Amino acid sequence: MFSAKRYPPLLAALFISCFFIIACENDEKKLDALFTNRAAVEEAFTIESFMSQSGKVKAKLTAPYMMIVQGDSPYVEFPRTVHVDFYSDSITIESVMDAHYAKHFQYNGKVLLRDSVVVINKNNGDTLRTNELWWDRDKREFRTDKPVQIYQKDKTIFGRGLWGLQDFSKYSLDTITGIVLVPPDDVPQ
Repeated sequence: MFSAKRYPPLLAALFISCFFIIACENDEKKLDALFTNRAAVEEAFTIESFMSQSGKVKAKLTAPYMMIVQGDSPYVEFPRTVHVDFYSDSITIESVMDAHYAKHFQYNGKVLLRDSVVVINKNNGDTLRTNELWWDRDKREFRTDKPVQIYQKDKTIFGRGLWGLQDFSKYSLDTITGIVLVPPDDVPQ
């Protein structure tokens, strides 16, 4: 027969363990927050990165801050401005690009540039301004379907949609808006 007088430590342990089992309850929201998949984020400050192709420097990227986000679709984000110098084969700067925001999608090699995007061809001074531009690093070209302004020495061209080489030596606009002066010898008869 069981006697409470013979097993007091056992009864005390049983009573205390029942108290903890009843008193302990986990908040499901807190548990879910602990076990949800979070993307790993790495940060870096005062960035200077060189991009090369076949052993030749093709671009130099500088930025004050960079975040590398790992996850299902990893990307690199530059939320505080980015500047890129594009080099020719003779290591002279062909063009420069500035934006207040950039996001490089690693799975396809494309970079989204937003907010005050400026591309300048250093050879002729042509300047592109837009609020959004896609840069394809592999194809070395730019694209946008947003409004653009192209400033040249003798004129300004306004349009919507653009395709261009990353050195901005060749480009085409989808739609031109505004007045464009055409030399008389270029007008079809």
